[in-house]
Amino acid sequence: MRNIAAQLNQLAMGKSSNSALVILAFFAIYVIWGSTYLLNKIAVLELEPFMLAGCRFTVAGLCIFLLAKIMGISLSITKKQLWNTIIAGVLFLSIGNGFVVWALRYVDTGFAALEISAQPLIILLLMRILQGKKIQPMSMVGVLLGILGIYLLVSQKQIIAQEESILGMVTIFFCLVCWAYASLFVAKADLPTNYFVNTGYQMFFAGIILGLMSLAFGEEWSSPLGWSTEVQVSMLLLVFLGSIVAFTSFNYLLKAVSPEKVATSTYVNPIVALLLGWYFLDEQITLQSIVAAVILLTGVYFINTKKTLAIFERFKR
Repeated sequence: MRNIAAQLNQLAMGKSSNSALVILAFFAIYVIWGSTYLLNKIAVLELEPFMLAGCRFTVAGLCIFLLAKIMGISLSITKKQLWNTIIAGVLFLSIGNGFVVWALRYVDTGFAALEISAQPLIILLLMRILQGKKIQPMSMVGVLLGILGIYLLVSQKQIIAQEESILGMVTIFFCLVCWAYASLFVAKADLPTNYFVNTGYQMFFAGIILGLMSLAFGEEWSSPLGWSTEVQVSMLLLVFLGSIVAFTSFNYLLKAVSPEKVATSTYVNPIVALLLGWYFLDEQITLQSIVAAVILLTGVYFINTKKTLAIFERFKR
């Protein structure tokens, strides 16, 4: 138990570059994060979306607090840090994730993952608009390819013909903007130095806000005992693997390896989501979706060049 606690503490503080931990962390951000689209889709077909996301993040936050206490990590933060974690949690999770879960009722998991993979494009554009950051030539190529890829993705007949699909698509784009703005906010915000603690506060308060949103929208709450076995398993995986393990692994990798290696998750997650959605939910993978994916992810690759990543790193400091 002490060894497990020590490894979790290393992940939380980003102090170790142990090769086994690095491999496991990459598995988490590649496969576990890629599978959360499927898990959310399974759960949201039975549960109310904001109740689902609220339960997930509140429980995950409480579990992180418990683990922190077991590992002897202090949970004390300043008032400023508290407000910043609440703001980040609302932007990232209450809005950025909660509405994606809602949108999964109307769009396929693979489509959602591909649209979300355009996040570096949105961040780059917001940096240009809000901070006046100059877009590098290679990144400009990536922006143009990204726009073309998104157009090919959303212009498919089966999407245009369904009003609910368009609503889901627009909702996910709104979530992308919130995620991008939150990324710029946390880059300069005063937050807890321990990523485990930071994540715990963000998830806990985001879960509380999502619960209030659920009540405001008049969602019907249900007991976990009444959920189907598939939904119960999906929720457990979302809480412990998708929320705690994967998010902590992501923050650990940002310290343990180069940022361009961490950015490769942007290319792998949509592929994992597409394959899992096709295999488990019989979701259709069209030729146009494949072409759009190749163009979009190529654009993301150009955006994630070393020069562009260097700008992000300087901005984060």
